[in-house]
Amino acid sequence: MTKIKFGTDGWRAIIAQDFTVENVARVTEATATWIKKNFDKPSAVVGHDCRFAGELFAETTAKMFIACGVKVYLAKGYVSTPMISLGALKLNTSLGIIITASHNPPSYNGYKLKGHYGGPLVPEKIQEIEDIIPNTANPAYNSVDLKEAEKNGLLEYVNLEDLYLKHVEANFDIQAIKKSGLKLAYDSMFGAGKRIMKRLFPEIIHLHDDDNPGFHGQAPEPIHKNLLEFSELIKKDGKINCGLCTDGDADRIGLYDSKGNFVDSHHIILLLVKYLVEEKKYGGKIVAAFSVTPRIHKLATHYNLPILITQIGFKHIAGYMITEDVIMGGEESGGIAIKGHIPERDGIWMGLTIWEYMAKSGKTLEQLIEDLYKLTGPFVYERHDLHLTEEVKQNIIANCKANKYNAFGSYKVERLETIDGWKYHFENEQWLMIRASGTEPVLRLYGESDTLENTRKLLKAAQETLLG
Repeated sequence: MTKIKFGTDGWRAIIAQDFTVENVARVTEATATWIKKNFDKPSAVVGHDCRFAGELFAETTAKMFIACGVKVYLAKGYVSTPMISLGALKLNTSLGIIITASHNPPSYNGYKLKGHYGGPLVPEKIQEIEDIIPNTANPAYNSVDLKEAEKNGLLEYVNLEDLYLKHVEANFDIQAIKKSGLKLAYDSMFGAGKRIMKRLFPEIIHLHDDDNPGFHGQAPEPIHKNLLEFSELIKKDGKINCGLCTDGDADRIGLYDSKGNFVDSHHIILLLVKYLVEEKKYGGKIVAAFSVTPRIHKLATHYNLPILITQIGFKHIAGYMITEDVIMGGEESGGIAIKGHIPERDGIWMGLTIWEYMAKSGKTLEQLIEDLYKLTGPFVYERHDLHLTEEVKQNIIANCKANKYNAFGSYKVERLETIDGWKYHFENEQWLMIRASGTEPVLRLYGESDTLENTRKLLKAAQETLLG
């Protein structure tokens, strides 16, 4: 019996090692028990992304729910995480379940829980489900016949892609983007965004849009080192104005300018706030994860918007988006949600917002960033992931907890924040953050300075100090 724990964003494990049919059934049984305790008409919308054996695990989930008396709306074919979240809201289900390991390497799969409001289930509710996961699954699910369940009204197949498509078309000026003269490109990273983007923009350049559950051996995380082929394509073409990429389940965004330069989430978050305030005339609270650039405070001050900093993990942001008036909720890893949509990360939705911004302003992405710098000052951010032994990792964390780092090389610490990890502030608006990953055996170093050279100097000094 494996102890199943939900991390920063769902339960994830290696397929056939811990992510097994039996363990998926165990988690689903606990989820069904929780749903029946909390909802008069228990129901769930269930789907899977493009990962290996997604259909098997989604059907296992459906069968266990049916065995427990929970009505299931089962998505046909692969879907993105935002499609499941939107489905939970529009179909009025108790919960949404998406079988996905998001951006993790191809050997992983996972199980994400979505609330009836169309966003991540909040941490305390997830804990309630985790606490009641049985040691073994009730074998009754093995005898569930899906055709019989469909006849009896306990199973209904749904087209979440059509639902999402209509939602996009009702909220964006797609024609303005198409008629703008912009040459655009999209890299789905073999993920769940590939088909919907083909339907929305068949005329643009599409990369990695074939079925490949192994993601060509590459973790489908939209960070520059995983997107070199896309970057090169933009550089060689010379006429592409902007490149959008999304992760395995299409809830995270990556972005490229016309020169093939990666535009990180900090810039995207700031651009989105600027667009929503100046063009859409929206107001509301900014909610940002601890790892987001402190320059977000400059925009909040400039636009006179309240701001709140949360722990890392979008589930912490979602809690505020469902109870308060929030204009934007975002995290460094590319997970961003905005007003006018569901309280859920959505890489495609964010990308379309940026494309609409470009189309309606008549400006290039580079020009929009230059306009942004007039408010925030120029900055460059990088993240280094250190793959360390558990002993070394724990030793560094212990030193952080004991407040042993007053300087990193020549960088003297002026201020320290500890909301989730350790964020060290230095002179000239430079900062460094140290945090252990919630989903992988990795220690992350986040750094920001005014130029790429200075950011790398800072990260190098930090690495030398931490590793001796």
